[in-house]
Amino acid sequence: MAMSRTRKTILIISSIVVGLVLVVLIGLAVLVAAFRNNAPAIENNSVLALRVAGSLPDYVPNDPLRKIFGSTDQSLSDLILQFKKAKVDDRIKVIILDINLSGAGWGKSEEIRDAITDFRSSGKPVYAYMEGYAMDKEYYLASACDKIYLAPPGELFINGLAADVLFFRGSLDKLGIYPDMVQIGKYKTAVETFTRKDMSEANREFMNSLLDDLFNRYVEAVAKARGKSPEDVRAIIDDAPYSSAKAKEMGLIDGVAYRDELEKELKTKLGYKESDELRVVNGSAYSQVEPESLGLDKGEKIAVIYATGDIGSGKSENGPRGGQSIGSDTLSKAVKDAGDDKSIKAIVIRVDSPGGSGLASDIIWHAVEAAKAKKPVVVSMSDVAASGGYYISTGANKIIAEPSTITGSIGVFAGKPVLKGFYDWLGISNEYILRGKQAGMFRETEKFTPEERTKFEDLIKRTYYEDFVPKVAKGRNKTPEYVDSIAQGRVWTGAQGRERGLVDEFGGLDRAVEVAKELAKIPKDKGVHRVILPYPRTFIQELLSQGDEASVQAKQRQAVLATLPDDARRAVRYMALLDRMKKGESSLIMPFDLEIR
Repeated sequence: MAMSRTRKTILIISSIVVGLVLVVLIGLAVLVAAFRNNAPAIENNSVLALRVAGSLPDYVPNDPLRKIFGSTDQSLSDLILQFKKAKVDDRIKVIILDINLSGAGWGKSEEIRDAITDFRSSGKPVYAYMEGYAMDKEYYLASACDKIYLAPPGELFINGLAADVLFFRGSLDKLGIYPDMVQIGKYKTAVETFTRKDMSEANREFMNSLLDDLFNRYVEAVAKARGKSPEDVRAIIDDAPYSSAKAKEMGLIDGVAYRDELEKELKTKLGYKESDELRVVNGSAYSQVEPESLGLDKGEKIAVIYATGDIGSGKSENGPRGGQSIGSDTLSKAVKDAGDDKSIKAIVIRVDSPGGSGLASDIIWHAVEAAKAKKPVVVSMSDVAASGGYYISTGANKIIAEPSTITGSIGVFAGKPVLKGFYDWLGISNEYILRGKQAGMFRETEKFTPEERTKFEDLIKRTYYEDFVPKVAKGRNKTPEYVDSIAQGRVWTGAQGRERGLVDEFGGLDRAVEVAKELAKIPKDKGVHRVILPYPRTFIQELLSQGDEASVQAKQRQAVLATLPDDARRAVRYMALLDRMKKGESSLIMPFDLEIR
């Protein structure tokens, strides 16, 4: 049968579109190859300019196409790698660290300070430059450098640390929603976000303990770096903020200068002629220098698996702008693949998570246990590895954290939102027809009956006493009684966690890789090659991927959340958590709206 003219036209147009798409993709592939093979020519006596800004997620694929299409996301792993390369690169003589307002937490900030200190051990200096308003965390980073410069209009807002905790009970009351909750652990205060309008004494106790530990470490680090006593630093903080001129007068910074004036000073230091232009290499260009060309990242394979975000069932989400999450399917498969791959000698899991689903956390824990039977597994804790984030970490052979990492929160909570008042407000009514004595346990319009609450509490207690605590005890080689005494949902810093046996030693991802190397009995004089799992998808793969319905919905949620203010995003996340608990899902999560700045 002859093809109709309409069908012919559609076929021709479709063929042209497909052809154009193929041409574009081939062109993009050639462009990527050109970028990858076009490492910048670094001249001798150069200055490397690195930036600290943005949210600094642990890992973002170094895909040139992302940069071509305007993505400026910087990862902590890439920033640390630039320091490591520059340390052994004889062409780089100085680093200028441009420090802007950063969303990185205190754990990541300590890791950056470690990288600065390691680079300075080569005898090369690091100059910190801050252009606008420098807060405590930014100044904490700058204090690790040889010299600190602030632009003339800049201000030093080192006012001390403040913890911000959100409570939604007032909003729920106005909506006619009653949070019918059960918590196991005196300090499992994440539930208070829904049930209270203010802090309980238990919440206030551990919050003060956290702030004291972080603040004392901050004061001591600044005092040591700037040659002052801790008492002097505390007095300086109490009298802040300061203009750039006043900050220099007080010895908090070394110079007040615009960027071109700092570069002029560096020209003199590095022996440039006055007519010469300072050879500055920016971090984006320097990231194209392969570490292998400098003798780094070569040797036996060690898998590095990034576990970032809230923990849930299914697939992980990997949007770098606050949209990352840990899916039990994705992460457990990555751990299994690394365990089964005989060319991989050890596994490092980098955890940056406040926790989430108890079921998903347990599935990941099981995968870690299976992999540990085949090869060493080391956990590197980032800013936060608490509750479910600690659950998936506890089985590792070793746990490495920074002193300021937030960890612990070993406890469980669950419940359901009772929507009777909300439905009344909307004019909605409903009736239940039940079969089975407990069939109505999760009715959305009724509170738990005394019998239902007793049975539900028994379920949550089993999760805590028969799953969480025993697994921590086994992983940490402690008794369940001891673990229960330091658990109870309490949040600790990494330093406090080490004192209690929840953490083995201090350090960042680099130290965790070294520990994994030691456990795998790789000779000290041999290098290692890091294999990132799950294997990161390229920009083109993401572009071509249709994704399932859940993946599409996840991307849509990320796009909407990205448009909201920070506090609104945090509120939406908690409302989503409340919605997930309608069927009694237990949650292993810390008070993740906690923000210390």
